[in-house]
Amino acid sequence: MRRFLRPDLAPKVISALARKQKRTNTNRAAGALKIDAAWNSARKTKPLKAVLAALKSMVGQRERCMYCGDSHGTDIDHFWPKAIYPQRMFCWPNLLLSCADCGRIKGTDFPLQNGEPLLVDPTAEDPWLFLDFDPATGNLVPRFDPATARWDEKGENTVQVLELDRREALAAGYQKTHRRLTDLVEAAVQDTSPSPAALKTALRNTPCAHSPLPPPLP
Repeated sequence: MRRFLRPDLAPKVISALARKQKRTNTNRAAGALKIDAAWNSARKTKPLKAVLAALKSMVGQRERCMYCGDSHGTDIDHFWPKAIYPQRMFCWPNLLLSCADCGRIKGTDFPLQNGEPLLVDPTAEDPWLFLDFDPATGNLVPRFDPATARWDEKGENTVQVLELDRREALAAGYQKTHRRLTDLVEAAVQDTSPSPAALKTALRNTPCAHSPLPPPLP
């Protein structure tokens, strides 16, 4: 998982989402809202296709899932699940790109503490404040705070909800990428005349389809 910067949508798309959300809120208040039907119908419209395109542009050419960074991102996920929070169904900050596995695993599991999510939103915060990578297992794990001798609670919940420590294919991919990056760094260290610029280019160009790591060097 890595941080993604959310762009502004075109004004006409924002207006269309606002109209859809207003209609959703009205139907909800009247007890006439059919959440899945409303969403499936909206997904076929140009504004939602524009949303999907914007989300794909955020993750780069490989279009990987924002949660696991491994599988291809195929659809729009609601960070605050639409089945529980339909009032956020068409809110741009609540929409993420997800793979089928992460969407299915996450489902409506959305732990809160004092009204705030205990799940990392990779478009709103730096996941590495809450998560860490264990090279030995290839798993993402909650970050440990030596000062409090406790595992980060948001990190723990994110790992648990998305099953980031139980998906063998993810772990194998993460370890493969970690080895690639480690080999590059070790080669640079052993070079008698290392070039920082060359190392940075090599790190950026290394295939990292499964990388859980943040982008190497700006």
